[in-house]
Amino acid sequence: MKFIVSSSLLLKQLQAISGVLSTNNTLPILDNFLFELGDSEIKISASDLETTMTSRINVDMAEGEGSVAIPAKILLDTLKTFSDVPVTLDIDSDNFGVTLTAGEGKYKLAGQNGEEYPQVPAIENSASFTMESDILFEAISKTIFAASNDDLRPVMAGVFCELSSENTTFVATDAHKLVRYRRMDVKSEESANFILPKKPLTQLKNILSQDDAPVEIEYSETNAKFTFKNIIMTCRLIDGKYPNYTAVIPAKNPNKMTVDRQPFMNAIRRVSIFSNQSTYQVKFKIAGTELNLMAEDLDYSNEARERLNCHYEGDDMEIGFNSKFMVEMLQNLETEQVMLEMSEPNRAGLIIPVDSENKDEDILMLVMPVMLNA
Repeated sequence: MKFIVSSSLLLKQLQAISGVLSTNNTLPILDNFLFELGDSEIKISASDLETTMTSRINVDMAEGEGSVAIPAKILLDTLKTFSDVPVTLDIDSDNFGVTLTAGEGKYKLAGQNGEEYPQVPAIENSASFTMESDILFEAISKTIFAASNDDLRPVMAGVFCELSSENTTFVATDAHKLVRYRRMDVKSEESANFILPKKPLTQLKNILSQDDAPVEIEYSETNAKFTFKNIIMTCRLIDGKYPNYTAVIPAKNPNKMTVDRQPFMNAIRRVSIFSNQSTYQVKFKIAGTELNLMAEDLDYSNEARERLNCHYEGDDMEIGFNSKFMVEMLQNLETEQVMLEMSEPNRAGLIIPVDSENKDEDILMLVMPVMLNA
């Protein structure tokens, strides 16, 4: 089994799928890329058992067919040192030894029998829908940061996807903050919902950012499969029931503050430097057309205050928020202005973009308040 391929093309495809590889695999063979050769095309896979990514590339020359598992790290490190040159990989079908030839260099490494590599799970009784890659990229980018890192509540450690004939909704929460990202221009004939894990979504986001093409999404009760150009990603869905997120979104918020997003975010960043470094609490004091931001760290006698102009409708109010969460949310929005909707100092606040250019996009961000120091 032998083939010739461009080193830069091979490296680009390997890098696109290499993020799936884990550093603490239970199966040693998962430290390898699986190469499967047939009909002038090579199929390369990387897996951590939960997620598998596969890429197909055309080769310049192919002899024989078969499969071999090649150590991922040494192959990536070697290819990174080449400029764009043709590389020949010659695999011994008896002992799976791999000889890589490029220019005047010859490199040998030990491969493994490709048939021992775990198979990608088949998706049975599946349904599917198509989504533009830029929309999916936005949906992942705007929600994934709000997903939980708590292993004890695995359902919250992913992004909840809800399909209907009217829209598609993506939700992420860690119980302190919540993001609901809804698209009116993505619809599904069948209503369904599932929870996508964070790691495969991060890998998907990395490859989607490189290009613009439709993504076909196929899903069953246990797995989801994303097909994007020459790359296929299959991942296991998170098993469990997602919390009722609509119940925590307050319906009546009579106090509404509109403010310029960038100056608001920068002011919170500055003031928060002087806040208590365990709570990151910043106090909002809103009255008339003025927003006063205050933070203090009594242990070090640090204190900061800053005043901003805003448009406010409602009763004078004092409320505390975690500045890290606020900044994280504001930097994931793009509009010039944002509206902060509130009801009581102990109830969640809603951040909503004002005058979004995309009418098919509906974003709502929720942040829980922190109790103000007496």
